[in-house]
Amino acid sequence: MNSNRVRALGVPAVLAALTTGSLTPATATAATAATASTIDPRCRHGRVVCIDKTTHMLRWMVNGRVELFMSARFGGPRNPTREGTFRIYWKLPHHISHLTGESMPYSMFFSRGEAVHYSSDFADNGYAHHSSGCVQTRDYRATQELFRATEDGDRVVIYRR
Repeated sequence: MNSNRVRALGVPAVLAALTTGSLTPATATAATAATASTIDPRCRHGRVVCIDKTTHMLRWMVNGRVELFMSARFGGPRNPTREGTFRIYWKLPHHISHLTGESMPYSMFFSRGEAVHYSSDFADNGYAHHSSGCVQTRDYRATQELFRATEDGDRVVIYRR
């Protein structure tokens, strides 16, 4: 993690970071203090990409500590993102979807073709659209950091409260 990005911020800065789509470790710590009770217990041990479909938040957690925090979007009614506990089984930095032909930078596959990946459409259009089942992020740099931090075998927990 780049220590130059770590800085102490108050609640207004956390809210501003949420609006832009990502939080640094320092702002994630501040945000986590307010939301610790909402994190699924399966995310509190080991290396976990923890994804809350209720709040549209993705957290990269190591032994219960939030290392990275960013917004996420999911599949729509016809292609919902699966919920449960999975493992990353394949990572590709430059993948093209076989279903849609769209670029899927920094793909981390976790369940029968579903992956966590950056989406330029999410970056440009926010929640106006949805994915075809994947977990999409809109912060390119944070997704790149997540890709570098995760390893095959790391858990992915997707839940709704």
